[in-house]
Amino acid sequence: MRVLLTGNEAIARGAYEAGVKVVMGYPGTPSSEILENVVRYKEIYCEWSVNEKVAMDGAIGAAYAGRRAMVTMKQVGMNVAADSFFYAVYTGVHGAGLLIVTADDPGMFSSQNEQDNRHYAKFAKMPMLEPADSQEAKDFVRVGLDISEQFDVPVILRTVMRVSHSASPVELGERVYDDNAPTPPLKRDPHKLVCTAGWARQRRPIVEARIKQLVEFAETFPYNRIEWGKRDLGIITSGVVYTYAREIFPEASFLKLGMTYPLPSRLVRSFAAGVERLIVIEELDPFLEEAVRLTGINVEGKAIFPAIGELVPAVIEQCTAQAGLLPQEAVAARRDVTPKNLPPRSPVLCPGCPHRSTFYVLNKLKYVVAGDIGCYNLGALPPFNATDTMGAMGASVGVAHGFDKAGLPDPVVAVIGDSTFFHAGVAPLLNIVHNNGKSSVLILDNRTTAMTGHQDHPGTATTLSGEQGQRVDIETFVRAMGVEHVRRVNAFDVKAVEKSIKEAVSFDGPSVVIMDGPCVFVELERVPPFEVDLEKCNGCSLCFRLGCPAIIRTDKLDAKTGRPKAEIDPVLCVGCDMCRQVCPRRAIYAPSPAIA
Repeated sequence: MRVLLTGNEAIARGAYEAGVKVVMGYPGTPSSEILENVVRYKEIYCEWSVNEKVAMDGAIGAAYAGRRAMVTMKQVGMNVAADSFFYAVYTGVHGAGLLIVTADDPGMFSSQNEQDNRHYAKFAKMPMLEPADSQEAKDFVRVGLDISEQFDVPVILRTVMRVSHSASPVELGERVYDDNAPTPPLKRDPHKLVCTAGWARQRRPIVEARIKQLVEFAETFPYNRIEWGKRDLGIITSGVVYTYAREIFPEASFLKLGMTYPLPSRLVRSFAAGVERLIVIEELDPFLEEAVRLTGINVEGKAIFPAIGELVPAVIEQCTAQAGLLPQEAVAARRDVTPKNLPPRSPVLCPGCPHRSTFYVLNKLKYVVAGDIGCYNLGALPPFNATDTMGAMGASVGVAHGFDKAGLPDPVVAVIGDSTFFHAGVAPLLNIVHNNGKSSVLILDNRTTAMTGHQDHPGTATTLSGEQGQRVDIETFVRAMGVEHVRRVNAFDVKAVEKSIKEAVSFDGPSVVIMDGPCVFVELERVPPFEVDLEKCNGCSLCFRLGCPAIIRTDKLDAKTGRPKAEIDPVLCVGCDMCRQVCPRRAIYAPSPAIA
């Protein structure tokens, strides 16, 4: 049966068909939907782990136990997990396949960087597969697990956003696994599985010998294939870029690589010898181009194509036209890289977002703010302009501690979400406590992992599978860590939020304020929309500083100030009450007495 699946749906289906028993991961676009589809297959245990390293170690343990396992994350998650999959290359998978899915983000649609995770395969000395469409995304799960078991090594499956989120036809198969078979006792082999220096040193030659074997395997790997066409142009490519290049150069010759590390050098030489001009088309870094050059072959690549952003068809056409590979006049009329006349749209916090009060207050107080990864990163944008730094998961707490120890005279707070706190904020907060720091940490607890689609975390009451989970109370947790000044405040109470932040910053020691307010999409309680009394409103603009999409500037000007008056969109308003609280003229009111 053929069905239409996105790449993420296809990877989940591939895990089911390939007999995977354990899947772990941490949410992050463009990878999040993989686990959200895996959970539909009840034969597979799956979970959102606390972070990517925890997920990686769990999947490695499942493979050690003799069960096929898969771990998923976005590209920056590989940085968190690297400590673990590097050791797994030395220990091997111990009998059952282990597949590591990294979903890269060329173009940085939802990421803080544009890293090319193909380098991890070379760095860690492990094989890597790159699917070009949803069918290959599904098929490569089983192929990767087979390779993993054949060579006793984890395998990377690298996708990109266009594969993850684009849909194409997929031929479905059946599950190949006896789900009733018990897990066997562990095959104990400490000399293999214990990476102490002396024993790991004995594994090092095995890693090098394995790579040589994988090079030979790559030469005949069926998904590395030559597609002969006209011999005046030969194109080496992989992944989704192959489908673009095939469309643009239907008559050219192609070396399509499904396994991009290690490179099949003999196959590359054979292909290069058969064409007049050789180019590599690949997104981001010249990973394949440099590997081809190391074989002594003259090849063009980044001299033609940019190393930044996606190589969508329009970009490939324009670059190849400039290089004389396509007629310039034909390309100019076919596509445009950027759609014209699109209205500007700045990302904003949703109407009713509990984070709004925190950034409204921080903008007012002009404190230095160390930010973190999550919806609340929007606090860096207008109208708040409240965030000064943001780098990686959990970095806010560590950066604030650095500000403190460097003697920064400004008042400083770190802002971090509940899911991010459990992911990477616990350790730096412990560090502050142990090293007598005096930083203030604001934990914005909206009771979900909101930015990536409302996944669970240790502070929620249910697991990915919908089962009741043990909820970790953040207030109790941070008190147990040794933080004395801990306050929990209603995130929708603007005055209470301001008071609690000021008290935390003035405290002589570590302090934590938990801004408690559910995400509007998790616990939405619809109430009648608020309204504006235009007779009282004088256009002071304080309500606009909340950055709520439901508050609109009208064309009605106040007679005295000449400023536009406010209006509330009844479709967008969820009745969070913040605008009423900040209005100095009491011009905003709620029709329902229960809310007023």
